[in-house]
Parts: sequence; C-alpha cells; structure tokens
Amino acid sequence: MSNVSALTPPSRAPLPWLIQGGMGVAISGWPLARAVASTGQLGVVSGTAIDTVFIRRLQDNGIDSSLRAVLDRFPLGDVVQEVEQRFAKSLRPTNEPYLVTPMLTHRSPQKSIDLLVLAAFVEVALAKEGHEGPVGINLLTKIQVPTAPTLLGAMLAGVDYVMMGAGMPTHIPGMLDELALGNAVEVPFGLVGPNDGPAPILHFDPSRYLASATLRRPRFIGIVSSHVLATALAKRSNGKVDGFVVERPSAGGHNAPPRGQLVLASDGSPEYGERDRVDFESIAKLDLPFWIGGGVTCAKDVEEALDLGATGVQVGTLFAYCNESGMDPLLRERVIAAVRRGPIEVKTSMQASSTGYPFKVTSVEGTISQESVYEGRERKCDLGYLRDAYVTPSGSLGYRCTGEPETAFVRKGGSLEDTQGVTCLCNGLMATCGLGQIRSGHQEPPIVTSGDHINDIRNLLATGESFSASDVIKFLQPVSRT
Repeated sequence: MSNVSALTPPSRAPLPWLIQGGMGVAISGWPLARAVASTGQLGVVSGTAIDTVFIRRLQDNGIDSSLRAVLDRFPLGDVVQEVEQRFAKSLRPTNEPYLVTPMLTHRSPQKSIDLLVLAAFVEVALAKEGHEGPVGINLLTKIQVPTAPTLLGAMLAGVDYVMMGAGMPTHIPGMLDELALGNAVEVPFGLVGPNDGPAPILHFDPSRYLASATLRRPRFIGIVSSHVLATALAKRSNGKVDGFVVERPSAGGHNAPPRGQLVLASDGSPEYGERDRVDFESIAKLDLPFWIGGGVTCAKDVEEALDLGATGVQVGTLFAYCNESGMDPLLRERVIAAVRRGPIEVKTSMQASSTGYPFKVTSVEGTISQESVYEGRERKCDLGYLRDAYVTPSGSLGYRCTGEPETAFVRKGGSLEDTQGVTCLCNGLMATCGLGQIRSGHQEPPIVTSGDHINDIRNLLATGESFSASDVIKFLQPVSRT
C-alpha cells in the first residue's frame, strides 16, 4: 500500500502555526480538515463516534467516485463489501430512522472493530486528498473501546498527528509505537465504582489489516489545561510526547474543571481563579512545541501566543461556523443570524455532559439549550460512546450513563441526583452535524457548543454572509508569519 512506510516520524516540514480544533461529532469532518491542510496548516478530523458518522453518511449519500476510490484502497475488501451491503445498498428515505450498530463494549464483535478501522481510514484518507499539508485526528481519552481501532485506521491512511485530551492519555504514545510496528496492544480498561479484581484488559491486534511493512508513527500531541498536566504527561507517558495543546477555560466543548474546591457562579457555571492560570514559562521549559487554544479570534491573539513561547494556536469556534464546517448548514446559518442580531450567550454547564467535565452550551433556539426542548426530549441512550463501565453485583461488567433514562441508571447502581440536567451528548452532537436519529418522525434535537468568544465571528462576517476556512486563516495570520 502506498501509505505504508518505514517507522519514521512525519515529514520534517515546519510545524504549523495553526491547528484547527477537532470539534464535536463531525463538525471537524474531512472537508474542513482538507481545506485547512491545503493551506499548510494542521487540519484535524474528529474521531468521536466516527463509525456511526460513516454509516449514516452512507445511508444518506451513498458512494460517489471519490469515496469509491478510497474504499478500494482499504486492505480488506470483504470488510468494505459487508459494510456496503448493510448500509449503502439503498439510500435512506427522508424521515426514516437510520440503521444502527450495537453499542460498543469490551466484547464487541469483529465486524464492529472492522467498521471502526474502515471509518477512520476513510475520514483521514479523504482529508488528505489533493494536497501535501498535515492532517491530524482528535480523540477523547474518556472514550476507551474505539481508540486502538480508530488510531490504526487513521494510520493506515497516513495520518500525521494524533491529538487527545479529556483525560491523561499516558498510554497512547506507546500504543502508537506498537501499532506502527504491527504489534498487538493491550491497555487496562478503566472502570467506575468499586472493583476488587484485576482491571480488565482491552486487546487489539492490527495484523489483520497489515502487510509485512510497518506504518509511519504519527506525532502525538496531548491536550492539557495546565503546566502541571503537561509535565505529568511528558514524564509518565510510555512513549514520546511530541507537543501539547494548552486549552484555556474559554475554549468550546469540554473544559477541565477548576483546580481546588469547586465554586459556582450564580448561573451555575464554575469559577476559575489564579490557580487555573497557565504557567507558560514552565511549559516552555519542557522543550516541546506547544499551541495555545481558547479565545483565539484575531491576529493579535496569535501574536500574544507566540510571545509566550508557543509554536502557534489552536482555533475551533471560528472554523465551526465557516463554509466547510460539518455543522448542519441550516443550524449554522441560524447561529450566524443570531450573532448578527446581537450577542448570544455561551454557558459553561456542570450538568450537561455525562462525563462530569464542564461543557460549553451555546444558547440557540430549537436546541437542547432551551428548557422546553430539553424537557420535551425522551431520554434515550442508544449510541453509548460516553457510557461508563462498572462491575455489577454478580462480578460481570455493565455499562451505564447519566444521560440514559433515570430508572435504568438507578437500577444499575447509579444515583438519581447524578442524572439531573444531563443530556445525551452522543445523540445531541450527532444532530448538530445533521445526522440526528429520527424518532417518531422527528429528528433528535441538537446541542451547540462554542467557545466563550463566539460573537467574534462577526468580524469575519463584515464583508459577506459567510466565510471560508481560508478566510479564517488569513484573518488570523500573524505579521511575524507572513
């Protein structure tokens, strides 16, 4: 295969000064990543729920010539044929539910693992077409079962960077080393609650998908919120950490909780204080490149990051509302129209996400941010990416999520209090990218997440009704990098 090479780092091209954030479920899809990478900056695809994204796109769009060319390059033709037969035989009628796959567990069948590898391969391969720029993939450490298969699929397609946060991914650098060599990987499976026995192990063998040659090992970039976490990740990881993205609390999506005792503001959002200020001097002393994310909306912000010793910046919100964004176009237009009319609010919720992490929720009509929409949604957990594994009274492994029906969560040993105000991010974010499930003729309501400075997209709308990814990059271009 053309994407297989010796075990060497990615090309020695200059590091990008801009990383496009890996956002939500398919907001940073391959069209956006390709557009950014075509300019020489780092385009990033989201790896979250990538198997579901892939099969729902197949059901909506079928297979065009570009996708066919990518599918023909996948090493296991029988896997491609089986997926096509299940999900691309005919297009889904409008207002009909999507076909689904079983929720992932530590015992998922081989065809579920194959689908993950194929979906990641396709997403990265499409993002890399037509240019020589770098492409990365973003995953959440919290989501454990799909990680190894997704990483392998991305590596088969020649991914240049792997980026992970929402936890301490100390096991990922070594996993990348082993996958690149074609070796099987085993990692402990994190559980919640008491467990007297040994931690279960997640096992993945890449040999099924590989010829005798080795793969190129991508650079690994850890996403952290402090110099303390950056230092710990650099020292404790089982392989090379190639850099960091340091995200400030103003970034969209999940945020790190404040350090120390949790104090809530009058609106229920967490208050960040002096202990949460990042010591960039300490990070610079690690002698690894780092990028600063959160609140970067103009060239001055980029220059300030460079002055702090950063290699550059990570930007999400501006790209989330550009033409190539994976956000449902009608929803994106609705947010842009609201911003034009006046400031819209972004709240940091301590309840919305089942992960327990603070999560940014943008106030948009017709979305979960409206109490009436939230109350009107039937609680349903049928994607299950954010479920926690736990040991049942019988000693077996079970799965539960605070976003599932309250009675089910309590029956599994959870606390009713923990379910209050929680939404199903899996289904909500799937709806945000236009792939929401249909239930009783109605689509799942979306949930929109953005950084605190969403209203700054007005500056990119000054001369038109919309803007492109290249417009964002030109707008942010620091004088020192022209």
